[in-house]
Amino acid sequence: MIDPKPSPLAARPSAFATACAAAFLATSALLAGGTVAGAQTTDTSCYVTGGGSLEICRGNEAEGVFVAPRACESVSGVQILRTTPGTGPLQAVYQAETPLAGPSRRGAETCAPRRAGDPLDGGSVRAGAMPEQLATTMPPVQGRLWEVTRAAERPREARARRGRRREAAPPPETTAEGIAARHPITVAGRDWGGDAYSYVFFLAAMPTENGNRHALLQARTLDFTRFDIRGGAEAGTTWTPLGKTDPEPRGRRRRGRTEAEPDPGVVLDETGAPVVGHCQGQGFDRTDLVGSISVVDQVYHYFYTDVLPSDCNEPVATRRMGLYLRTSRDLTADRPWSAARTIAQPLPNQSLVRVAKARDMDRWVVAYRCNRPANTMDGPVSDICVQYTADLAPGSLAGLTWFSEPQAIMRSTAYLGLRSGGDGSGRFGRSQHFWMTDRYGNLATPTNYRAKAGLVTWLDRLAPGQAGTGASSVFGRPVYWGTWSVRPVVGR
Repeated sequence: MIDPKPSPLAARPSAFATACAAAFLATSALLAGGTVAGAQTTDTSCYVTGGGSLEICRGNEAEGVFVAPRACESVSGVQILRTTPGTGPLQAVYQAETPLAGPSRRGAETCAPRRAGDPLDGGSVRAGAMPEQLATTMPPVQGRLWEVTRAAERPREARARRGRRREAAPPPETTAEGIAARHPITVAGRDWGGDAYSYVFFLAAMPTENGNRHALLQARTLDFTRFDIRGGAEAGTTWTPLGKTDPEPRGRRRRGRTEAEPDPGVVLDETGAPVVGHCQGQGFDRTDLVGSISVVDQVYHYFYTDVLPSDCNEPVATRRMGLYLRTSRDLTADRPWSAARTIAQPLPNQSLVRVAKARDMDRWVVAYRCNRPANTMDGPVSDICVQYTADLAPGSLAGLTWFSEPQAIMRSTAYLGLRSGGDGSGRFGRSQHFWMTDRYGNLATPTNYRAKAGLVTWLDRLAPGQAGTGASSVFGRPVYWGTWSVRPVVGR
């Protein structure tokens, strides 16, 4: 078990933190008093969204370090979850590195730098409770769903050879960062119908006749400590407890104790087809089936990106994406999800999109990976774009202007203007973003930022620059948090 340590910046005030606090107080005062009469939407630091009725302004938002992992650790896709109404505790659910077999290094301050040396490395789901007042500090956590994900990635016929010695892993520099299970999405069950479980959907690279494709797996939990894994649905849905949460050296088991390895089944849709990505692929940056789940009117909305089927035979770097939607009324059904519905296309390669119901508004809010309109000497500056729709019709997402032309460059004027991260040269790599939600996957904020519209987390994976040099591993890179505010446009 590896415990990411919160950065000292998250624990003690600094000049930067003081400036952010002052900016937050000023923004809160403005929000509390409403929009100033006679103000015009001509500030170049603001942009209009929500069908022209809302605006988001950059530059006065709080930001900070969420967690600074050690060189052997990785953190990404952090969803902060309010599991009960009102105030805490909160849960942080995210993707981390696959735990190494062997003795735990609890309490160690340093560790050897790590890069993925196994094609299955780089994926585990972790979760940990955090008090409300520490909503921007990563809690001590344990690996929760790491072993089952590795089992899911092995071809079934290979399990019979488990006792054989594994071949030596190729050198790290020749292996793409892992394709193991990743990208958890957490949402409450039908608590209005007596279901007390929370459900975690996550992805694994499953072998198919057409190569490795992302597949949707499912787990459930009552306490975010003990998890059950959904099995195959051939004879009805089954749930198998996951026996252990910490890695042990291979071959070591407690005397007299046997543990059944869960046999995870791919989640099915209403037609009986498995929910899998359209195309084969590998690597850290693939985003097929990556997205978010939001509950509106007791219906689960699973928005995600996937490669357009027509582009599966195109080079990976030029494949276009689409935004898709599946819905469900019961996550425990044998075939819980509807068939996929196309919402918006085409989107650029490697688009990552999160969609949720906005706070206190009947609108969708979407956060997606983008670049600012202007470049630096090292190339495009990464950011996170946020837009609101005019209503809750899923089709209204298609009416958004996602990017400027040409779309492949991913430029947009709807960027938040995030400041944290990078190396000072403009080579930012803001990726694997997620946000804080209530138990239904809809936007929420900590009580100390209750005036804000949302809180987003992102991984600072340093961009390689135009020459393709200086690429950064996901290991040891910090995760940051930032807020944004939205207000009505005067006269609307």
